Amino acid sequence: MKTILLVPTGEGVGLTSACLGLIYALECQGIKAGFLKPFSQENTTEPDRTTALYRHISQQETVEPISYINLTKQLNNGDTDELLEEAVSLHRQIAKKHDIIIVEGLVPNSRDAFVSELNASLAQALDAKVLFISNADINKPCQTAEKVEAQLRHFGGAFSTRTIGVLFMRTKGLSEDSAQIPVTMDPGLRLVDEIENFTAEIHKTHSQIGSTQFPIIGLVPFSNTLSVPRVSDLATQIQATWINEGQAKQRRVLHSSLIASNIEHELHKFVAGELIVSASDRIDVLLASSLATSNGIPLAGLVLTEHHAPNPLVLDFCQIAIKNGLPILHTPLSTFDTAQNLSTLSNEIPVDDTERADQVTRFVSSHIDPEWLTLILNGDYKPRLSPSAFRHELVQKSIAAKKRIVLPEGDEPRTIEAAAICQSRGIAQCILLAKPEAVAEVAKARGIELPHDLEIIDRELIIDQYVAKMVELRKGKLDEIQAKEQLQDTVVLGTMMLALDQVDGLVSGAVHTTANTVRPAFQLIKTAPEYSLVSSIFFMLLPDEVYVYGDCAINPDPDAQQLAEIAIQSADSAKAFGIDPRIAMISYSTGTSGAGADVEKVAEATRIAKERRPDLLIDGPLQYDAASVESVGKSKAPDSKVAGQANVFIFPDLNTGNTTYKAVQRSANVVSVGPMLQGLNKPVNDLSRGALVDDIVFTIALTAIQAEQQATK
Repeated sequence: MKTILLVPTGEGVGLTSACLGLIYALECQGIKAGFLKPFSQENTTEPDRTTALYRHISQQETVEPISYINLTKQLNNGDTDELLEEAVSLHRQIAKKHDIIIVEGLVPNSRDAFVSELNASLAQALDAKVLFISNADINKPCQTAEKVEAQLRHFGGAFSTRTIGVLFMRTKGLSEDSAQIPVTMDPGLRLVDEIENFTAEIHKTHSQIGSTQFPIIGLVPFSNTLSVPRVSDLATQIQATWINEGQAKQRRVLHSSLIASNIEHELHKFVAGELIVSASDRIDVLLASSLATSNGIPLAGLVLTEHHAPNPLVLDFCQIAIKNGLPILHTPLSTFDTAQNLSTLSNEIPVDDTERADQVTRFVSSHIDPEWLTLILNGDYKPRLSPSAFRHELVQKSIAAKKRIVLPEGDEPRTIEAAAICQSRGIAQCILLAKPEAVAEVAKARGIELPHDLEIIDRELIIDQYVAKMVELRKGKLDEIQAKEQLQDTVVLGTMMLALDQVDGLVSGAVHTTANTVRPAFQLIKTAPEYSLVSSIFFMLLPDEVYVYGDCAINPDPDAQQLAEIAIQSADSAKAFGIDPRIAMISYSTGTSGAGADVEKVAEATRIAKERRPDLLIDGPLQYDAASVESVGKSKAPDSKVAGQANVFIFPDLNTGNTTYKAVQRSANVVSVGPMLQGLNKPVNDLSRGALVDDIVFTIALTAIQAEQQATK
């Protein structure tokens, strides 16, 4: 069991972010990483912040740290050995279920003089390797190195067998371009040249730091975007009360502006993400903020200072802004004191800010040296396809595919944001079917930066070139007038572009039904020659493994022949995405324990699938628990090579499949990617109408990979 202890050189170095980023980087290497914070330094009964964030990021359990009261009590009583034994006990509880443990060390501060010594003792008690976490300034290499060296002394120096390197966080002095936020872990963001140059400067005074024995494993830039708080995080800091809380937990403060002069000279400050700070008697500022919100500009919020809260009659004029969620606070502090307090707000991630935690985790992991990780792991681990690894592979494969994906819902806000992300990260070349001015308006209102090479096509300008070709494709089914009318539907238009090989794939469904998305594909794209039907799968990202569920979206009641084909399609799709398929044909009965038409259909489908594809591991009928739970599988189907370890689940009908996937998704809080359609000549994929931006990004990536696979068949 490998254990890495992260030791910070001081306060505010980003220790929590470093822990989460390293765990995510390991997950993307297929390594199941546990987390342990043995000791709390917060004198509170609240749950530990880092531990709670780890649970969210990894969807795994861990133990709570030893409380600060118990920590100081035992140290004061001279019970250091007993304290370390407790820490070892916590470590062993986690070690049972993980390949490697990341341990968060204590933070040196002016209050706790015992920190450095206890960190050193902890490293010994857990037999842990030590990774140092420090902040850095590119323009101050000597001072940066001195902070690390001060802690190194407690662990035998840079050449000790226990010390393994340093990760520099919140690095100042780097270009703004280096602080881009990845969709998933992207080793391509690593600042290789910058690390080399910075190491050379450090070596002028501290030759050990950055050496082969003690490497710099990453240089993580300081990011203004990732350091921004939500409006809800400000209230306590400025002693404020809520006039309207609104979307305070969703809106982030990218900048703050004091409004002091005449309003006509301050209007340029009313932009997306801005926190407006003004005296509460400035009714014009309140009304301007309300008008900006009504015009679709998502201000971060409004802070009214001094005096008293505004008159309710004034607030009546702002009801549209209030209904649109504009957070409004009032503080008795002066405008100057409010600004001072805001400037000293902590950079630490609040325990409930899971969105920011997700982004910071990906950002940090993308700057960690993967070769260093491989060296530390030393090939002793059995890789598995974790959800993090699945998402990582998904994005990397789609980047390599370089495919053109058309998005018919081109003026839909989530789709625009997803397209901007995919375009900027190289996940796909996206084409939005919409009026350019409509896209620009949405982007401006939501603060979305549109990449210069993002294609936006007005359907009215291109419809005519597809009319004759659509009539030809649907010969005898419609005339030119009907074709032109149908092409007004951007999904139909996008499908025609795909049919004529002008794009490689299509993603729709954010505002359209599945039928609206799939029907044109059936009519114009049709099924692949080797298949007789189109089906769907969901990738279910469980905490430990990725499962494939099919069919949960297309075929209401497939017969045995169709069910066998769905199983084969799903197995091939699983293989294509790095999953070694073990296919369970699901029924309410396992083996021959039950009878009836439904069971017989599944049994026949299993027989057909095995006959057609003897290379696949397929078994059925199996109940869901017999397929997924090892102990149940051994009991109910002891001779099966699938029971208890299935990862591809084929449901007997749409009712069962759709119900099961939604039950698992919602009850277990599992991320599902899909539905991904299979069996078509060219890739068309449907979205849930409740899809998040990330869901759309990953579906675009799926579609790009499908297009690449079909092109290489």
